[in-house]
Amino acid sequence: MNDSTAHVHRHRTMSKFLKLAHKFNSFYLNGLQKKECRAFIVDGIQVGLVQATVTIELSRYPNVFIVNPNSVTLNPAFRDYDERSANIESVLKEMKEKKLFVTLKGWRDECYEVRTMFADQPLLKMDRSATCLFGICNYGVDINGYVNHPQKGLCIWLQQRSLTKQTWPGKWDNMVAGGLSVGNSVIHTAHKEGEEEASLTADLMKNLQSAGTVSFFYESERGLFPDTEFVFDLELPPDFVPRNQDNEVEKFELVTATETVNRILSPDFKTTSCPVIIDFLIRHGIINPENEPRFPELVELLHVPLQSLYKKCDNLLTENGLSKAE
Repeated sequence: MNDSTAHVHRHRTMSKFLKLAHKFNSFYLNGLQKKECRAFIVDGIQVGLVQATVTIELSRYPNVFIVNPNSVTLNPAFRDYDERSANIESVLKEMKEKKLFVTLKGWRDECYEVRTMFADQPLLKMDRSATCLFGICNYGVDINGYVNHPQKGLCIWLQQRSLTKQTWPGKWDNMVAGGLSVGNSVIHTAHKEGEEEASLTADLMKNLQSAGTVSFFYESERGLFPDTEFVFDLELPPDFVPRNQDNEVEKFELVTATETVNRILSPDFKTTSCPVIIDFLIRHGIINPENEPRFPELVELLHVPLQSLYKKCDNLLTENGLSKAE
């Protein structure tokens, strides 16, 4: 069997879930190997990856970005968090005015921290709409609201996103999800988003269970999305109905485990929310080694090593005889 035949054979035997995992890891599995992006360096540390189209625009700001064949470096003259943040923001706002990148249409005035690993001190902050231009690792919080229904068995609450949302309008999504913005802890974000999106009271949230993380690296026309989601499970009483308070949800629906599977495999579900649901279905035995022949691969693709990814890239740059600032 030659390589191309083997590739076709592998593709044919790929399950629907594994195809979906390849979709939400499109950059991790395909783009990363092409090595077409430049390392984004801040204070001598790689914190992201910059695509060629973005590099061209950044090169117009030589006082802010130093562009080299293998890297884009934020000017080391910017010594601290505030100075770095302010200089990047001024460039991004100018790009937004020029309508250069579609993602900047969704400018939120809500910032994410920029750091290589979650435990590291942040080096700067950046509007959440812009982080995909630099391949910055994002963090979010998701709550799986579920019910052990007396007749229907395991059921899961899903939300349909508002038709006016900047991203993924009208798509089905997890019951509660939100980004980890500057100044907010993981658990605070879970409680805040739970109240705003689904009217989850403090009493209901007493049952909130931490269920680990999922991580994946997605690419779309907007940019690069290395994403880690902190996952929580919340068993809810059968008579509870979520109510939205922030106008970001069209409606909620309680669906069976089987219907949840159908929903995530349809084009009507937000691709980057699928890992959280797949993880939940695995942990509750709905997806298992008996019905998923490539189960270990699927589990691995829910936990791609983002925390070490840029450190590995950093080491490669150094091993190839290039300084990190080059």
